[in-house]
Amino acid sequence: MFQLSKTEGKARRGVLTCAHGSVQTPAFMNVGTQGAIKGALSAYDLKDIGCQIELSNTYHLHLRPGDQVVREMGGLHKFMGWDGPMLTDSGGFQVFSLANLRTIKEEGVTFASHIDGRRIFMGPEESMRIQSNLGSDIAMAFDECVENPAPYDYAKASCARTLRWLERCKVEHDRLNALPDCINPKQMLFGINQGATYEDLRVWHMQETAKIPCDGYALGGLAVGEPTELMYRIIDVVEPYMPEDKPRYLMGVGTPTNIIEGIARGVDMFDCVLPARNARHGKLYTWEGALNIKNEKYKCDDRPIDPSCDCPVCRSFSRAYLRHLFVAGEMLAMRLCVMHNLYFYNTLLARIRQALDEGRFGEFRQAYGEKLAARL
Repeated sequence: MFQLSKTEGKARRGVLTCAHGSVQTPAFMNVGTQGAIKGALSAYDLKDIGCQIELSNTYHLHLRPGDQVVREMGGLHKFMGWDGPMLTDSGGFQVFSLANLRTIKEEGVTFASHIDGRRIFMGPEESMRIQSNLGSDIAMAFDECVENPAPYDYAKASCARTLRWLERCKVEHDRLNALPDCINPKQMLFGINQGATYEDLRVWHMQETAKIPCDGYALGGLAVGEPTELMYRIIDVVEPYMPEDKPRYLMGVGTPTNIIEGIARGVDMFDCVLPARNARHGKLYTWEGALNIKNEKYKCDDRPIDPSCDCPVCRSFSRAYLRHLFVAGEMLAMRLCVMHNLYFYNTLLARIRQALDEGRFGEFRQAYGEKLAARL
């Protein structure tokens, strides 16, 4: 399922084979939370911008249209028109993001729907059943993402509970995959490392999590408010205990610089809403740094967003036109800018893979690690 072909320092080059195709790693997953990229991009647009793997969310799709509806429509791939690899988050992040709307017990989590307030229960078994109905290629284990900073005793208890939840996820996942009417009987399961920012908890939890046979392992509970350097430190501490022969996923990360630094520390997979969210507000990424297309100085700028970019937007539209679309409140502004930013991210990972293939990732990191964080 995962083949590691080359390393440079801790940076890794590999390929993850799924039921719906292969993913060249390191890879960035384009986030389509509710089965669509925010900014009016369809699954067919993803092909044009170099997307390898798409990510959707279990909690949101369970609420609407409902995972049973998706199942009846043939699974999420068929429902949204995407035929490539797909990962579904477990709903565990909503344990963090909807902290005011949920109650945690050993059995699972009771949510108050953010849509209409109705009570919803989700535990490990429910999360696995929903993800099985969606038919994704990779299902994430149900976990608790705790806030940072978190009290040590609470983080320790949460780690232990997340480990028990993973054991339950594994049993239910194996059962569902063996059913004759399973949408995707080759669905994989990834375990998630937690432990807030406590190094001893992180190491213990990774050691114990690795004992449960999963198809990959993720670092969760980071990029939720802690300083960037602290996130890097936690990756450095945990990485030696992550199985070398399984893909490693850093959840919810991040900026171009975060991704480069994560790869340098041994991470294979990333996802983040940042490129699409920033694009919808006019922040665009270029190979010289980021710019705000809404600025007055671009009012008569006939250049593309990035003269060195060959995305569909840069090939056809000027900075002046894109700024005009934002000022005029046209939906096309968001669509075109999201398309550019996701193309940039997918191209960034493609260039990193090429650099790893050619043994010059260190040079790439030195050239772009700080440069891409600059503001133009």
